[in-house]
Amino acid sequence: MFKNYIKIAFRNLYRHKGFTLLNISGLAIGMTAGFLVLLYVNFEMSYDNMHGKGDSIYRVVADIDTPSEKIEAGIAAWAVGPNIKKEYPEILKFTRVLSEDFTIVKEGTKFVEEHVIAVDSAFFEIFDFELIKGDKSQVLNRPNSLVISETMATKYFDSNNPIGQNMVVEGFDNPATVTGVMKDIPKNSHIQADIIASMITYTAPPSNRDEQWSNYDPSIYVLTTEGTNSKSLEAKFPNFLEERNGDEMRESKMFVTLFLEPFKDVYLKSDRGSSVSGSINNVYVFSIIGIFILLIASINFINLATARSVERAKEVGIRKVIGADKNQLAFQFIGESVIICLMAFFVAVGLTALGLPYFNQLAGKAVSAGIFAEPINILYLFLLALAIGTIAGIYPAIVLSSFKPISVLKGGFSTGTKGVLLRKSLVVVQFTISIALIIGTIVIYNQMRFMQNQDLGFNKEHTIVIPTEIGSSQNALVNSFSKIPGVTGTSLTSSVPGTGNSAAYSEIENEQGDLQIANLDLYFINEDYIQQLGMEIIAGRGFSRDFASDSSKAMIINEKAVSLLGYANAQDAIGANYQQWGSNGEVIGVVKDFNFNSLQEEISPLTMRLDPTETNIITVKIKGNNTAQTLASVESVWQSILPADPFEYHFLDELFNNQYQSEEQFEDLFLSFALLAIFISCLGLLGLAAYSTIQRKREIGIRKIVGASVSSIINLLSKEFIKLVVIAFVISSPIAWYLMHGWLEDFAYKIDIKWWMFVVAGLGSMVIALITVSFQAIKAATSNPVKSLRTE
Repeated sequence: MFKNYIKIAFRNLYRHKGFTLLNISGLAIGMTAGFLVLLYVNFEMSYDNMHGKGDSIYRVVADIDTPSEKIEAGIAAWAVGPNIKKEYPEILKFTRVLSEDFTIVKEGTKFVEEHVIAVDSAFFEIFDFELIKGDKSQVLNRPNSLVISETMATKYFDSNNPIGQNMVVEGFDNPATVTGVMKDIPKNSHIQADIIASMITYTAPPSNRDEQWSNYDPSIYVLTTEGTNSKSLEAKFPNFLEERNGDEMRESKMFVTLFLEPFKDVYLKSDRGSSVSGSINNVYVFSIIGIFILLIASINFINLATARSVERAKEVGIRKVIGADKNQLAFQFIGESVIICLMAFFVAVGLTALGLPYFNQLAGKAVSAGIFAEPINILYLFLLALAIGTIAGIYPAIVLSSFKPISVLKGGFSTGTKGVLLRKSLVVVQFTISIALIIGTIVIYNQMRFMQNQDLGFNKEHTIVIPTEIGSSQNALVNSFSKIPGVTGTSLTSSVPGTGNSAAYSEIENEQGDLQIANLDLYFINEDYIQQLGMEIIAGRGFSRDFASDSSKAMIINEKAVSLLGYANAQDAIGANYQQWGSNGEVIGVVKDFNFNSLQEEISPLTMRLDPTETNIITVKIKGNNTAQTLASVESVWQSILPADPFEYHFLDELFNNQYQSEEQFEDLFLSFALLAIFISCLGLLGLAAYSTIQRKREIGIRKIVGASVSSIINLLSKEFIKLVVIAFVISSPIAWYLMHGWLEDFAYKIDIKWWMFVVAGLGSMVIALITVSFQAIKAATSNPVKSLRTE
């Protein structure tokens, strides 16, 4: 019996090859998209899950209240870690994590290593990063100790044992010693490093960092006893800070509140930032999109299955007459649906294997090493295929197995209005989702173009950014770069827009004549920086070599700082006194606001000062007509002055736009899935249009015989589907507006959602639907009516 069902199923699939292909294609593409989304979501949700004690690990973060602002920091003061461990028995261990860059000298050649952290000795006892060589309780308890990854061990020591070997690190008084080797840290960890240095290298006397309560630099992680209530522990922190730092907080008017942030929330859920961060909202968005695409594919399948059910009516009638019961027929229809879904499943597995490398590239990360890396995911997809097949087969099974065979054999069977209404409703659902995705794509695209083309208040084009060491060689480089024919200017700075900058405890005279305390962003620059980047001084003057006092007693602030200090206009701030990091002087100028951070953030108050001991970046403005030759000349100058140092450079526009890398990846993924949704919807529409045409073949033949034109027949067959798309547009528009309005709220500078975006999406959907339906409509309208009537 079962073998007979299988034979009948495959015979029917082969007889209706077009519908079978549409069904398998739509389902396979939908399953592939769903599988890729599942891999992406699983990878994002797996961040920091490799640590066995992860539920007991917290990051210590701080809110800092000043008279001017509230700062929500992901870091804490140097002194917090060691003192909090001594104070509370609930805290078993602590480690600070400080990001560093190392320049390592090997046989006269310098290598810049950017993925370096310094940590306290308990690091490997808190986190389960795997040590291949070395004792986790001992590897970091001495100054100048290094733990290196397998990749670094191969790079610097080939196949030799690195334990006990020395590495020359610029800035260290003595050579560093390799005390441990670890496996490369997994990519799904927000703590990333190739080299880990002992924190005692930085805190040993004469350093007093362990007692610094106002110096905020490292991230701090604590391991608590199992079952510790983090909120109860947090409630003890105010007294802890008051006893140790109360006088200093009152004197500086900077009041600190400490919190415990769950370690597993840092990557996806924290607004306080980390070296590697994700977005839980993106995870939710793509989860929903994946579900929607699977839903669209399933709707296609169900629609085509129910539409074709009437064709099977006579077959079922005959089988009932010769003795088939209701359960047998229902089993057969459900079985056929499951077979199609399983065929689609195997195709989807192949498509996923082929598409995964491209998807990894699109996502900007390797979300999976391969489709078979986690067999449980394949099991999920297999069970999903069984579920879709069962659900899709239930409706035609119930309908066809419950009617009277005599009525069918007399030609009196039809699916009725309920079946038609169901199919129309499902088409509306499909296109509601698809149109909403199109609107979302248009909004995201325009927001990204807005951010990339927005007037930033400075000129980022044709500017090379070169990190250097401060000293005599830096001056030699600047002088030599200036003589290159393709170079139009050079400057020195501690920061460039888009790369982060220092923040300083500052006191600046406000409108009332009081010294107002604030933690302000700070750029150290030279006299040429403002002019070179095309910034505008709107009050006072810029830094000048003609004024000797500018080197130590002058500050430039931006318009936001002017507003923060309460001045009605920029000119009123000129001459205001300031104190900042041991420097005293007055404000000599106001620079027009420029976006030195992402457009997701409001421009914040900024201060600028001259200090050649802090400017470790050279910016080189070049002509745009011969970039390659000019760049080669710049590199040649570098090699002639610093032959042992690697030449590293970036273009300022690329550095700034790198801030939007995650948004651009989000845009690419969103667009790809939106196109898939539209394509799958059109496959279903094509199948329904083909079936509708077949069902109305007799009607079309009669209409043509009595004089109906080709265009009127096309209109007749198309308008029904266009009405459904219009209904879907009406439903999807307010939903899409609400969702995209919420998405744009994350941006400080954003576009307005315009009416034309909805019009473009609606018209585009109707055109796509019309083209899809017209393919079948034209075919039917141009067919021979005599042949149609004869076959009917």
